[in-house]
Amino acid sequence: MAEQHAADGATALRPHEARRRTMQGRVVSNKMQKTVVVSVESVRQHRLYNRNIRRTTNFKAHDEDNRCQVGDVVIIAESRPLSKDKHWVVREIVKETIGPGLEVFQEEPEVTAAQSTATQAPVAEADAGQADGAPAAGASDASDEETA
Repeated sequence: MAEQHAADGATALRPHEARRRTMQGRVVSNKMQKTVVVSVESVRQHRLYNRNIRRTTNFKAHDEDNRCQVGDVVIIAESRPLSKDKHWVVREIVKETIGPGLEVFQEEPEVTAAQSTATQAPVAEADAGQADGAPAAGASDASDEETA
């Protein structure tokens, strides 16, 4: 595993870093300095009922450069205790976002002309139904009451 990272041009992991536990999760808070809260989801099967149980656990992880944003998918690695609650370090950002729930895409999907005309057609038909010259039902009643 350490050899793969070295071949990619990234910083090579030392042997003791390659052995450390790693988890993948989503950043849910970055309001602290150099610290992010990462939510890790685990799915296990109930031993009696055999149903899948989804559990989420929040870990505080060290982010030296404050690069992580809310919604980023990151890999965190276990480290020595850095504070009372923080003993994980952000190793890499797998998927970046620009805000909560907003992912960064390389290319925006293009809207074709057929899609844009299809959305405008029902509006044109509704306007054509009222343009036949027939007054609305409520308008004729109001004019009769004024003349009486």
